Amino acid sequence: MLATALSYRLVASDLPRSLERTAQTPQAAREIEYYREKIGQVKSMEDFLADDRLFSFAMKAHGLSDMTYAKGFMRKALEEGIDSRDAFAMKLVDRRYRDFVEAFNFKRYGETTTIFSRAVQGTIDKYVRQTLEETQGAQNEGVRLALYFERKASGLTSPYQILADPALAQVVRTALGLPDSMQSMDIDKQARLIESRLDLEDLKDPDALSKFLERFAALWDVANPPVAPQVPTILFGQPVTAQIGSDVLMSLQSIRLGR
Repeated sequence: MLATALSYRLVASDLPRSLERTAQTPQAAREIEYYREKIGQVKSMEDFLADDRLFSFAMKAHGLSDMTYAKGFMRKALEEGIDSRDAFAMKLVDRRYRDFVEAFNFKRYGETTTIFSRAVQGTIDKYVRQTLEETQGAQNEGVRLALYFERKASGLTSPYQILADPALAQVVRTALGLPDSMQSMDIDKQARLIESRLDLEDLKDPDALSKFLERFAALWDVANPPVAPQVPTILFGQPVTAQIGSDVLMSLQSIRLGR
């Protein structure tokens, strides 16, 4: 397996091409074609929920695949919309539900909901990005985490947003060298600790974000060493063991977390 930093750079260095290749894979291409063909025919929330394939596509696009079965939960979120601060989706800590309802806001727009770009091309783009991240994660979870953090970084304004998202929190703890045991601390203390070590404004700068994620990738490999291919011991007489590659060690020496 390639080191996380190298694998991440290979994908992120030409992200449009990586996304294009993902969209062209047979399964993704079939699902995109179906969604594009059918979404315009949806005129109500009931139409939307009734088409399992369409609904599943939209849920995956928003990173909610694990909640696809919970149609009653999603129905309540869609029925109440997001125009009221007391609406169901607005009360949920997880921002993904609010974003989902915003994309499919039948309460506000009724039968015209699916003519907007966010419901059509915007959802397709999200689906492709989500698929890319999942594909990379199947090979190296660190790459998936880095790509996810890159996607979310520009919208982070509070350490509480990080703490509310396990994936974001994992990246930050790893990059800052914080132990997983800190999760048992009071939430406000965790927030202050992150705030003292990381300036979220820095993450809006592409160069600073890149350095942050390179540091994460290097430290991820220290904690999760890439597994070396198993070569038959008969060839050399000694078992092959996994080691931290020289590229990881060099990254650790050269990467500095800027403020």
